Amino acid sequence: MPRPGPDPLGALLSAIPALTGSPTTEPQREGFRRYLDVFVRWNQVHRMTALSSPEEVVQGLFLDSLLFLPLLPARPIALLDIGAGSGIPGLPLRLIDDRISLTLIEARRKRVSFLRAACRELSLADVRVLEGRAEELIDDDPALPESFDAVVARAVGAPLLDSVGTRYLRSGGTMVVAGGTRAVARPPFEAVQVRIPGASTNRIFLRTVKQGNVPRGT
Repeated sequence: MPRPGPDPLGALLSAIPALTGSPTTEPQREGFRRYLDVFVRWNQVHRMTALSSPEEVVQGLFLDSLLFLPLLPARPIALLDIGAGSGIPGLPLRLIDDRISLTLIEARRKRVSFLRAACRELSLADVRVLEGRAEELIDDDPALPESFDAVVARAVGAPLLDSVGTRYLRSGGTMVVAGGTRAVARPPFEAVQVRIPGASTNRIFLRTVKQGNVPRGT
């Protein structure tokens, strides 16, 4: 019989202790295996990303999502992922720490269908999936403004997050946006580089903390 290949989740599971300071747990292992399975199955049909192999998905999406972790406030927190797409970075962060109360906002219907299917597969009944544009939803639901401790985004630019995402944050809340290798911070954001100890994975993030209240429509 052929020898089994390397575990596609190997690098991810090794990185968890380096980022959290705690050993990888069985619920984390099982959660990421189930997430990878449903992700790959949906991606074969709906082409959610150009990353095709399980190893590419783990390295390019799951592991990259965990780099947000050191920049989040102390848990427990209410976390909002704007433009969540296929759940990146929100779902990996929730799988790492169940003290995160997660809400996902996504405007594309097929992505919303995937997010809801993934949450069912992962038994994450507490995760909220909201369909729509962030700039419209906040005006439609009076419970959303200033109700989150942190806002994250991987596929939404800092200018939109500064004008819209800030309205979702409580005073003192943190907003973190993924940047490229040459990302340049402009006020109110600061550039922060995060790397996984002992690994080559790293990224520059743009981060800001909400000071006081931001008037509606700014």
